[in-house]
Amino acid sequence: MKAKRAASMPDDEEKARGKRLQLHGSASEQGLAVAAAGEEGERVAEAPETRGLRLLRLLLRCAEAVAMDQLPEAQDMLQEVTELASPFGSSPERVAAYFGDALCARVLSSYLGAYSPLALRPLAAAQSRRISSAFQAYNALSPLVKFSHFTANKAILQALDGEDHVHVIDLDIMQGLQWPGLFHMLASRPRRPLSLRVTGLGASLDVLEATGRRLADFAASLGLPFEFQPIDGKIGHVADTTALLGPRHRHREATVVHWMHHCLYDVTGSDVGTVRLLKSLRPKLITIVEQDLGHSGDFLGRFVEALHYYSALFDALRDGAGAAEEERHAVERQLLGAEIRNIVAVGGPKRTGEVRVERWGDELRRAGFRPVSLAGSPAAQARLLIGMYPWKGYTLAEEDGCLKLGWKDLSLLTASSWEPTEDDHAAVAEQKRHDS
Repeated sequence: MKAKRAASMPDDEEKARGKRLQLHGSASEQGLAVAAAGEEGERVAEAPETRGLRLLRLLLRCAEAVAMDQLPEAQDMLQEVTELASPFGSSPERVAAYFGDALCARVLSSYLGAYSPLALRPLAAAQSRRISSAFQAYNALSPLVKFSHFTANKAILQALDGEDHVHVIDLDIMQGLQWPGLFHMLASRPRRPLSLRVTGLGASLDVLEATGRRLADFAASLGLPFEFQPIDGKIGHVADTTALLGPRHRHREATVVHWMHHCLYDVTGSDVGTVRLLKSLRPKLITIVEQDLGHSGDFLGRFVEALHYYSALFDALRDGAGAAEEERHAVERQLLGAEIRNIVAVGGPKRTGEVRVERWGDELRRAGFRPVSLAGSPAAQARLLIGMYPWKGYTLAEEDGCLKLGWKDLSLLTASSWEPTEDDHAAVAEQKRHDS
């Protein structure tokens, strides 16, 4: 077992860490008290300690112990967390169950000295199907998935105005739940596209081919010409644009790229390779939906931020699930619990040993793209979507042309849209004229 960091930590650094721990703890208890006790923050702070607050304090103390390599102490606290938490209980009990499980895995891997970095194994077909099924349930229980789909589709439709040949590249297509909505909007235009191609990337060729068949059937029902290209792999590992555009690439095609980001597994493989490929593709539009959840910094900082974030998600599912307990449990176990484990136990798909992009919007700006405002039709669509749900708590904000969907006072997702700068636009137009 590796030596404990606390023993060799300079006095100034140790004091600074102690101050950070104090700030993290107070902020977490203030921010999560509502979810734990279901009352206003000021009232909860004065109320007797509830089970949720007790679990919160145990998790924070345990994370502090793990950060200081005090593993026996962390194990003792995790035993108490296990006794109090339950994946079938209240929202704070469910959150604690999954964070406790992730901390157990982190402690075990710390003993083995193998928690950072770990290679993520490719998803098996059965696991991909379970994840896809959980995303369908998530789509029914929460507006987060629909927000991602509808907002991106509206931005893509605007970008494709007047285009006869359309090519959509989805960096993590799964079951392709987003694209029937776009197909319907394209088929409803007075001027239908003459060709429609979708290139879908994923971890299982079987799942990709099944997705392609479903999309082809739906496109046929609308009378749209359709072609599907599956790519079993990660965008950052694609060597050149030919694999995405195809050897028969028609230069008159308008190419758009979409990515719904999550912490479930590593989609890009190499972020550096992904940025390089996007620059060489020069698509007409890139739409991306990112989780407002950081992955940089030390373990304790990531833990506290993740605890805030997923407490809000679990709280929202509690309010929205109603009688769909089984579906909610599948979402939390297959999706949210797996994301928590990636972030806490392994370090997450953002910590795989190479330099990773923290905020893709910022990276796209540096790569020669500029933001396209979503304040018009996409924002109106998002507001209508939120209004369809009977429970209160979801919020929508516009910030620098981006749309942020949140739960109460915490932002959960940021949707943004990007196009090449004027110089790139001129280069693309010149290339089209040359090809014609």
